[in-house]
Amino acid sequence: MALQRAKNIGAEICQIFVKNNMQWTGAPLSPAAAERFAAARKASSLACVFGHTGYLINLGGPPGPKRDQSLQSLINELQLAAALRLPFLVLHPGAHLGQGEEAGLRQIAAGLDEAARATRGSQVRIALENTAGQGTCLGHQLEHIAGIFERVANPKRLGVCLDTAHLFEAGFDLRTPQVWDAIMQKADQLFGLGQILAFHLNDSKSGLGSRVDRHAGIGQGHIGREAFRHILNDARFASLPGCLETPKSPDQHEDIENLAILRSLQKPA
Repeated sequence: MALQRAKNIGAEICQIFVKNNMQWTGAPLSPAAAERFAAARKASSLACVFGHTGYLINLGGPPGPKRDQSLQSLINELQLAAALRLPFLVLHPGAHLGQGEEAGLRQIAAGLDEAARATRGSQVRIALENTAGQGTCLGHQLEHIAGIFERVANPKRLGVCLDTAHLFEAGFDLRTPQVWDAIMQKADQLFGLGQILAFHLNDSKSGLGSRVDRHAGIGQGHIGREAFRHILNDARFASLPGCLETPKSPDQHEDIENLAILRSLQKPA
């Protein structure tokens, strides 16, 4: 129903979970189920549909049962994403859980390598999402993402998803065009703007540099409506998908309102 709900509110982009996001694994999809999804995808006329991994996955922790489960869960999700013909899955890099950033980054890269080997031949990429940096989560520094790219054996299987709320909460004051451009210049130097596959367009309930991950509707947080004008009109990313991860109720009226706000800020093509 995710595709239908996206169509109902006039969305052009849809991000989905490929299984229950609070369970470790999902049952394999039958060919018939995959074909039904493909038919629904075509009927929806959505420009792009991509996935987001479940919230239990943490490749950055020390060796042990939880990290083993995380790895198997990621492999399972990559297989499901391939069956659904999704181009990429967004993944939070992981938390080091006290072992330190360097050890955590090594664990993440090793886990990504193992997942890539287990899904050799798959076209599904993993889009590393920047984080707010809550707790011991890695990814709040762009250098963390670059470090993962440098450590993996096959960086072509990776990409990046940038979340505006997470950038702000991590200390990047993207509210002015000048700072936004400086952030993008830094990203370009570290891993290349060509690696960016998508954006999460979220305002933030938390303050600048708070390191607390709390999303808000567009214009209802500390980033503010006007900041999204220069983000949305950055010509370098005109062809990339962006999606909302903002608070919503069952009737999705908030999504409709947030989409209208974002579209009002876009310059005509």
